Amino acid sequence: MLDFSAYELIIDARSPREYEEDHIPGALNLPVVNDEEYAEVGTLHRTSPHHAYLIGVEYSLRNIADALKIVASRCQPRGKVLVYCFRGGKRSRLWFDALDTIGYKVERLKGGWKAYRRWVNAELEVVPARFKFHVLCGPTGCGKTRLLQALQEVGAQVLDLEEFAKHRGSLIGAIPNIEQPSQKLFETYVLEALMKFDPARPVWVEAESKKIGERQVPQALFDAMHQGTCFRVEASMAERVKLWREDYAHFEQDPEGLLEKLRHLTPLIGNDEFSAWREFADKREMPQLFERIMRVHYDPAYERSMRRNYPQIDQGPELSLPSLGRVTLVQVAERLNLVSA
Repeated sequence: MLDFSAYELIIDARSPREYEEDHIPGALNLPVVNDEEYAEVGTLHRTSPHHAYLIGVEYSLRNIADALKIVASRCQPRGKVLVYCFRGGKRSRLWFDALDTIGYKVERLKGGWKAYRRWVNAELEVVPARFKFHVLCGPTGCGKTRLLQALQEVGAQVLDLEEFAKHRGSLIGAIPNIEQPSQKLFETYVLEALMKFDPARPVWVEAESKKIGERQVPQALFDAMHQGTCFRVEASMAERVKLWREDYAHFEQDPEGLLEKLRHLTPLIGNDEFSAWREFADKREMPQLFERIMRVHYDPAYERSMRRNYPQIDQGPELSLPSLGRVTLVQVAERLNLVSA
């Protein structure tokens, strides 16, 4: 098992583009070469390896020199530092030599980021089975995500997959102006959270489909969730519509955008139903539109999905939420956390 907690500083020596795709949690990106330099050196290496290394080292020494003050501000003299690059080769060696010369207790991650990814993949196959999951099940807009956040606020162990995926988990769940992380980084977030949990205590999670936006829930986690206890969450339609108006406020201003995302449902719901949605949108009657979409499409679809994935749902506890406001949800969360502790 890899343990990164002993290091005062972790340096990712790869390019910013590589770092953005995935990185060790808490690692600081201090690239030996930036994206443009990395591409230049790689292209040159095909025709003149010697010249490529000459240019690459020149860039590297300059970039490392510029970044040394950052290291000094974050790490005490003789502090323990871990450096890594793609495979644990030349880029991490350049940082290692500089820091070792200065006097830091520096180590290189053997095998680099590639070894880290193999470890993540292996751990995600076995770690989820260590936990008992309490799964919040219920139709869209019933406050599952808000209750999950309230549970986290009162100290429960919470795995917020939608937060990690930066997506609300439905056809219309994309968050404006926020891109989803890569699949690898999503998995890093999931494993990082699981590794901090106590297996003796339950982990609260929201029922999710196999994919959250474009990100896929790791199979072992998906399976473990389906073995958990379902908590059936219910709220009135008035509260659910109110929640949609708050969480999907951008569609209040752009109902055409909402219908465009739902257009491919026409073969399922029929042309007449979609025309009814269009009429509500044209009149800017958003509460009526939101309720109609939930009743006609989301509620039946969710019911089918829950019956298929959680056949034990009827045996689970029922949570009827009179309000989806923070005060009520925190009160419910406190009771749940106390009972399940």
